[in-house]
Amino acid sequence: MALVRKTPQLAYIKSYEYIRDKILNGELPRGTKLVEERIAEELGVSRTPVREAIRKLEQEGLIFQKKVVNPTETDLRNIFQVRILLEGFAARYSAMYMSGEALDELRNCIVTARTGTTEEIMEANEKFHNIIVQTSNNPFMIDIIDRMQSIIYLFRKTVVYHKRPFLIDEHEQIYEAIRDHNGDEAERLMKEHLQADLDFCLHLLNQNRK
Repeated sequence: MALVRKTPQLAYIKSYEYIRDKILNGELPRGTKLVEERIAEELGVSRTPVREAIRKLEQEGLIFQKKVVNPTETDLRNIFQVRILLEGFAARYSAMYMSGEALDELRNCIVTARTGTTEEIMEANEKFHNIIVQTSNNPFMIDIIDRMQSIIYLFRKTVVYHKRPFLIDEHEQIYEAIRDHNGDEAERLMKEHLQADLDFCLHLLNQNRK
């Protein structure tokens, strides 16, 4: 296949989005080995932007040693430990800083999640957590969570598609604590919510091993 003329940055972005999306939608299953030459040929780019894209996805946790990540129980616990600490903090400070407009958006996420399609629930779930993180007023923490978004997406997909019980009820409780400016309660509820996500993912992981 003839190489398409692209600027290096455009070729890198295209490569990154192509690989990331195939991982997130399941076209590249966990454990799949990535072959730079094959991907470059599929995209009509050189190997350099593909290599850079793989490096970035390794930093984001989607790829390990050029294979699509297949998280172990230890990996799950480590990733969720970071989320529990940071998003618990975010919920506490959102209870102090969140505007009325953002609070309305948070409420709308819950309404959508109770009535929407699976894809709409996925989007509402993501938006719910992102609103809380973004309104924490801590740019360093926001940056760390942003860099984890791809791997978080995989776990979010697990809890939504497998219909974890009480997921939206827990969101509503967190919303109410933030609305009432109860930072202690918001933090506690967020930590319990993410711990429940972790326990659910671990249960599924252990079931798949049997």
